[in-house]
Amino acid sequence: MGKAKKIPRHLQKYVVDQQYEKYTPIDHAVWRYVMRQNHNYLKDTAHQAYVGGLKSSGISVEKIPNVTDMNKALEPSGWGAANIDGFIPGVIFFDFQAHGILPIASDIRKLENIQYTPAPDIIHEAAGHAPILCEEKFSEYVKLFGQIGSKALATSEEHELFEAVRTYSNLLESGKATKEEIDAAKAVFEEKQAAVTELSEAEQISRLYWWTVEYGLIGSVDQPQIYGAGLLSSVSEGRSSLTDSVKKIPFDLETVIKTGFDITKPQPQLFVCNSFDQLINAVMEFSKTMAFRIGGTKGLDKALRSNHTATFQYSSGLQLTGTLRNIIKDEKGEAIYVQTEGPSALAYQNNELSGHGKTTHQDGFGAPIGKITNSINPFEELSDEELNRIGIEIGKESTINFESGVKVSGTPQHFYRKEGKLLLISFNDCSVSYAGQTLFDRDWGNYDLAVGERITSVFAGAADSEQFYANLEEVETKPLVKRDLSPLEQLYGKVRTIRENPHNDIETALLEVLGELTRDYKDDWLLRIEVMELLVRHNLMPDQQLLLKTQLEDIKLLSEEFPVLIDRGLMLTNV
Repeated sequence: MGKAKKIPRHLQKYVVDQQYEKYTPIDHAVWRYVMRQNHNYLKDTAHQAYVGGLKSSGISVEKIPNVTDMNKALEPSGWGAANIDGFIPGVIFFDFQAHGILPIASDIRKLENIQYTPAPDIIHEAAGHAPILCEEKFSEYVKLFGQIGSKALATSEEHELFEAVRTYSNLLESGKATKEEIDAAKAVFEEKQAAVTELSEAEQISRLYWWTVEYGLIGSVDQPQIYGAGLLSSVSEGRSSLTDSVKKIPFDLETVIKTGFDITKPQPQLFVCNSFDQLINAVMEFSKTMAFRIGGTKGLDKALRSNHTATFQYSSGLQLTGTLRNIIKDEKGEAIYVQTEGPSALAYQNNELSGHGKTTHQDGFGAPIGKITNSINPFEELSDEELNRIGIEIGKESTINFESGVKVSGTPQHFYRKEGKLLLISFNDCSVSYAGQTLFDRDWGNYDLAVGERITSVFAGAADSEQFYANLEEVETKPLVKRDLSPLEQLYGKVRTIRENPHNDIETALLEVLGELTRDYKDDWLLRIEVMELLVRHNLMPDQQLLLKTQLEDIKLLSEEFPVLIDRGLMLTNV
């Protein structure tokens, strides 16, 4: 086995302990049923990397995987795995993948949701995502997607919707919430959902992710193969995806990003790419429209709409990280001054500048953008001598006039340069004004003038994540509540032990299980399937097999889902 992949410090706060011992014998039985069904179907219909990928990613059909083992097993393919709280922001999810780490929610779907669950669970995230990552081109696509997706700017309404979804889902899963609490959370969720009216770059790129990594098909429209994690992990959707009931559309970037999705319902259509190279080209093409590529006022406007931490990069290379509060624009509508609020930081090439972190700029940062008067050359390219020539000199009262009308007056203390580019001029006794408006007062302390004529890039998150997000609260791992297994869980455990360690008295042991099942658990179908599998495999007790079949026929009448689940389970009893 390889060594475990190291998780960057700024992502460690999202990592929780899997608490492997929390899984019950029923949880393992659910995993095993889904995996046996999917493996049997997908070995012929999924992308050729699937079967080998399961094994090489540390996943067994027989039991829920340990994420620590997966982390080690994935190392040769350039990946790792980390256990996370079920819901994390999209930007963070993509950031994990950009670093070659597959984030895995540890919860597993309940037996009643065995066919499909919209909530993140370990079947979807381990058995769905991990196997195809061992395919080189697909791995390249997912990492590239992570690097690009982590920069996507969402709107403030989308951020609020995410929090509402997380709250609502957590209440539903807790099993302890009152009907009033659930109804109230649902109302907030619906209100926040209705407030999202703009198609942000974050929403567009999440659609590209959904229709490829989550629900993608590859090959030809007539004979596609499955590679999307949502299809590889769903007993029902994986099978229906290749039938005529689901429309197949040739992959096209523009169509994909115009197509929304509903996570709570089966997908009515799927997109078929001809190769993973096509996806790599598509995400590169989409990135050309994003603020991190175009920068400028348009990019700043997106950051203002997000109302979240973002980074603005100047043509000098200086990077300003903070939450944008205000943009002052000229008569042409171009940004000439930006103001962040709250903790802000300065960086160069994604490394925080010494002395310019959040503690120094804890109340925000204001900075002009544009050309200065009296200079033909760009501001950031001026040498000390050229600065002195236009009256900007260390220790002497100086005034810098911008063509926009922004005026900076004060005494320069230090010119800060990197690789020949002027990034900052630190002033004391400084004032900044524009059109009669005071932007910085002499009484407010020292002023660091950001240098750069243009904003070349704007992206979500921090330039130096390790520094900017240091000391943030970690996600709390809920303490594992030790509890005794219920009699039914104990019965599942007993059958599991018999299967893993068959002994001479297997008949007697199974007769005891059958007696309890018949007496106390008249509607449990899954354990009956497992018992039937053992009877068939060991060629035991035909009369008891007949009894089980009769009981299963009765159970089929209890739910419209049961006939399919039971019939498919019985099909594999002798496999």
